[in-house]
Amino acid sequence: MKTKHMTIGIAMSDFYGSHSNAWRSEETDPLTYINIDEQIKYAKIAENGGLDYIFMPDRVFLHLGFTGIVNFPIDSIVQLSAIAAHTKHIGLIPTLSTSFNEPYTIARQLRALDLISKGRVGWQVIPSFEPDAFANYGQSVPNSRNKYERLHEVVQITQALWGSWKKEAGEPNQETGVFLNHEYIQPINLQGKYVGARGPLQAPPSPQGQPIVVMPAASNSGIQPAGMYANAIIGMPSTIGESVRLREIFRSAAQDAGRNADEIKFMTFFTFGLGKTRREALDRRRALENPEDLPERLRHLSMLLGVPLSESAVDEPLKSIQLRALQQNPRVNKSTQAIRLAKEGYSPLDIIAHGVLDNTPGVVGTAEDVADYLQEWFEAGAADSFVVVADRLSDALSDFVNHVIPVLQERGLRPENYMGNTLRENMNLDYQLGIDPRILNESDQIK
Repeated sequence: MKTKHMTIGIAMSDFYGSHSNAWRSEETDPLTYINIDEQIKYAKIAENGGLDYIFMPDRVFLHLGFTGIVNFPIDSIVQLSAIAAHTKHIGLIPTLSTSFNEPYTIARQLRALDLISKGRVGWQVIPSFEPDAFANYGQSVPNSRNKYERLHEVVQITQALWGSWKKEAGEPNQETGVFLNHEYIQPINLQGKYVGARGPLQAPPSPQGQPIVVMPAASNSGIQPAGMYANAIIGMPSTIGESVRLREIFRSAAQDAGRNADEIKFMTFFTFGLGKTRREALDRRRALENPEDLPERLRHLSMLLGVPLSESAVDEPLKSIQLRALQQNPRVNKSTQAIRLAKEGYSPLDIIAHGVLDNTPGVVGTAEDVADYLQEWFEAGAADSFVVVADRLSDALSDFVNHVIPVLQERGLRPENYMGNTLRENMNLDYQLGIDPRILNESDQIK
């Protein structure tokens, strides 16, 4: 199952971009978060560039006293259903929490989306942890053990429901008058401590069997279920070394569950901003900054550099006395990058423009710079797939597919066209229908 091609998807949640001021740009429609036509437009751009999937992270709450932008979709299933009808190849990965959703609802909705899209769907499986989310469902936050016990039950019963309708049931035959072979459509009759379902499901398998399962690179209690169920793990490592170690943890977890390590793909977030030259890319990124945010941004950068910074000198290289006093912050990996850039003579504004304050690693530079970065991580065994996060979606997505993808194709790191018709084919994953028979049943309550 080894492939020389990296897979690439685009993260779309608020449909603005990762930079907090992207929504305020003249190039951006401020109502994009509720404008499905704009969302479909971005999905088509991504598909025309051959991207493998749209990843849609989600949260089911809005903080009281809310003053910022809406960071998550209004409803990922509904939005991706609309996008599915206007695309043909790109994968669609919504998020559904196992803490609030019943297995039958999950299985039914995702099976429907998988059929509508002809086998292009994934499911990011998460157990929720935010008190605000539980409050919206009239619940209090359970302890970690109970959350993961429920997760095991929800995933197993959902997959059992997907497998309750076998391919052998066939299709309606007008000549014989036989609609379906009901022998291959049977109830599952599973009941756990938290959830249960009789089944069977109401619709047949999609061309890929069932959606792929994506799980976050959680620690402790999240490692074992990821090894059992996940087709892909999505993480936010800061360095190649950290990513290699994290990837190996989950590959080992898959082997512990009786699976092949290559059956689990490791996906990492990657933030980018592009320009024809590095200077152009930095200037573009600097234009996104809001002067009102400068004091807080400088305080954050000062923490990375270990020296105080003055607002009166933000566009000048650091003075020699400051350079001698630079001190790495051992708690923040991007401190190393910030110090290197300061020593290279960049001003505080340019250092910030390089993305050192972003939550994820990335590059602000030329298409070749971005391609170099992705190639380095991929060839180091740090990632199988990259979830790219545009700093401003309205222009960066087009720039990525028009300029970075061709460079990766020239280097043999991306195919010229989609590898197949389903998400599993494009992610180099095998067909699956039902629960993987190799995994152990972690809940004795499911019978």
